[in-house]
Amino acid sequence: MTGYSESMTVTSAHPKPATDAAFRQQLERDAVWERMISPGTRVPDLPLLEADLGPIFLHRLLDTGPVVLIFFGHAGSPGSADALAAYEKDLRGLDAHLVAVSPQRPERLAELKHRLDLSGLLVAADPRHTLIDAFNLGYSSPESAPALATGRSTLPYPAVVVVDRTATVRFTDVSADPSARTGAAAIIEAVTAL
Repeated sequence: MTGYSESMTVTSAHPKPATDAAFRQQLERDAVWERMISPGTRVPDLPLLEADLGPIFLHRLLDTGPVVLIFFGHAGSPGSADALAAYEKDLRGLDAHLVAVSPQRPERLAELKHRLDLSGLLVAADPRHTLIDAFNLGYSSPESAPALATGRSTLPYPAVVVVDRTATVRFTDVSADPSARTGAAAIIEAVTAL
């Protein structure tokens, strides 16, 4: 890891740790892990671009229920399609808004959403990675720039963030492993505890 920029985006190349634990230790040594989103943090009201609906605001969603934010790289990221399809299936009926967030252009996310028929998820773009940066979840991945099609190359670490109706984070799970996925049971437990 080479460090981080003012926006706290990790500036190393795509993490390829021997193990998740080893990379987590590196993050802790670099004090990056501590700056990532954690329970108790207030969520800013930043707009995202939903693939079908256009601009959505987190605080408007919170007016009608808690929000589960699922961060993933992009439509072509290994395992992303499978993970999103599994989340939709396993979390169907959960009393929360499910929002999958990627820095990829919304048009490319719309293709994924329609191909997988993700009608139970809001699939939203954060093309300037403002929410990703606010949560300190980003890292530089220059090889991903063509897939993102935004002129940028920041990807989020795989993460799930549960936000209650007061815009307070109540649960986070962030992994250094790009193929990692938070278990549905942990998300359900976090939402039902609200």
